[in-house]
Amino acid sequence: MISKPRGHCAVELQALPPRIGHVRRILSAHLRYWRLDALIDAAALGVTELLSNVHRHARPDKNCTVEIVLLPDRLTVSVQDSDPRPPHVRSAGPSAACGRGLSLIASVSQSWGVREREGERGKAVWFSLSAPVTAGPGAPPSAAPPVAAEERPGGTAPASVPSSGAAAGTPRGAHTPVAPREPAATGARPG
Repeated sequence: MISKPRGHCAVELQALPPRIGHVRRILSAHLRYWRLDALIDAAALGVTELLSNVHRHARPDKNCTVEIVLLPDRLTVSVQDSDPRPPHVRSAGPSAACGRGLSLIASVSQSWGVREREGERGKAVWFSLSAPVTAGPGAPPSAAPPVAAEERPGGTAPASVPSSGAAAGTPRGAHTPVAPREPAATGARPG
């Protein structure tokens, strides 16, 4: 683990199958500590899919950083690697053994997207889950109550989060590079 301030955790690793399970356990422990047990399954599925993509597709190596950020209204999980190629949603056939990861992430998350890494080669693929305001002891202090995505114009990111050029109402699954550590207004679920 490389950092653990309040509401934040980052882990550097090689995306190898045994390490993926280890990151799932770290993620689950943090969510339990923050009293966000209801998010464990969706977050574990999402991080597993993102790390599997790094393991399967990233070049030149499998080194990556998983970052978990808890804000008052959402949990954002990102996986950063040195491969600049963005992932693509595939249309997997019924008997295909792979190709459904990003579609799964889109179905369980509030939003997801891709951003360039600031000052470094590569990308970060992220997803966000709605987090209740009643998070536990290690959570960041709550500001104003969150506004549900369906209450926001176009189902976009909250007004307090700059969209960095992403248009309000960007279709679900669209990918817009944005500033690091700021979830983009892309991939927002329709209300």
